Amino acid sequence: MTDILRSERAAEALNAEHGAGDPFAAAIRATRMAMIVTDARQADNPIIFANDAFLALTGYQRDEVIGRNCRFLQGPDTDRDQVDRLRQAIAEGEDIAVDILNYRKDGTTFWNALYLSPVRGKAGEIVYFFASQLNVSDKKRAEFELGDVRDRLEAAVAERTRELTQALEQKTALLHEVDHRVKNNLQLISSLLLLQNRRVTDPAVKNSLRGMLERVSAIATVHRRLFQNEDVERFDVSAFVRDLVSDMMGSARRDDIKVRLDLERVDIAASKAAPLALVISELFSNALRHGFPPESLNGRVGEIFVGLTRQDAEFRIEIADDGVGVENSASSGGFGLTIVQLLCQQLKARSQTTPADPGTRVVVHLPVNGVHH
Repeated sequence: MTDILRSERAAEALNAEHGAGDPFAAAIRATRMAMIVTDARQADNPIIFANDAFLALTGYQRDEVIGRNCRFLQGPDTDRDQVDRLRQAIAEGEDIAVDILNYRKDGTTFWNALYLSPVRGKAGEIVYFFASQLNVSDKKRAEFELGDVRDRLEAAVAERTRELTQALEQKTALLHEVDHRVKNNLQLISSLLLLQNRRVTDPAVKNSLRGMLERVSAIATVHRRLFQNEDVERFDVSAFVRDLVSDMMGSARRDDIKVRLDLERVDIAASKAAPLALVISELFSNALRHGFPPESLNGRVGEIFVGLTRQDAEFRIEIADDGVGVENSASSGGFGLTIVQLLCQQLKARSQTTPADPGTRVVVHLPVNGVHH
């Protein structure tokens, strides 16, 4: 009772200080926003003024509010961290705005957008705290519902990602199994061709079988390159060329020929890998096997150049040698060049064969058409 009387006297003093007929004070009493004033000079900072909007918001009568610290609005689910922030702001005499869960007299809850500000006297000391309250329960409810929706969406995305990752892993495992079987089949075909090549004696037949072996080897290299990468949808042409040149030069055992490479990184769709690989294999094989017949070098070292660049909307593949030239080559009009022409049609590419002075130059122009670079 003593605290209440003290608070009432403080409220009367506040009224006297500002004038009972002060229109500003009258506006605070009449406003729809809940407001209270606490006395910082009294122990436990009790409420000394509460307008009708505050009483309507909380369900308390004025005599149940005056003289009490406003912590009575807190309850079991009130966020302790927010309470600590509020307590610290009061202790340091600072303004603060917080959203805090408060309880009405009947036990129901509401979200309170609380703004607290100190009121200082002439000497700068804090004499009152002014606090306004706004019921933001609908806003908080919408935030919680939005958060629930977000959480459900995130959970759904995580589950879908897990399913897609699992499906991708299964697909990758299946592709590697297919690759393993394809390579085994290609190895079997190569073994059969090699066995046949050893049994025939006709030079023309042996030459044809050797050409078929090179083509099968080129396709096997394509599969090896495709499945060495995590992205099986793309094919690195420059890496393939290096493998192809290494394999063919190793098989040819021609120490009198060197290879010069100028390769820009080019990735193409996996669906184009095999036909393009066969084109490059045929052209390099022609240069290697037919550009430098025995005794044609006369002691010098021949050179084969392989270049791979991008020019505007096309990839440019060049294979040139400084050998005997196309007019003197046994490959002119051969089966290999027929294969190149057919494959270029399939790839919508065009090839040009010109003298290199000396030797032969073949340039293939492959349209980008969405091919990755």
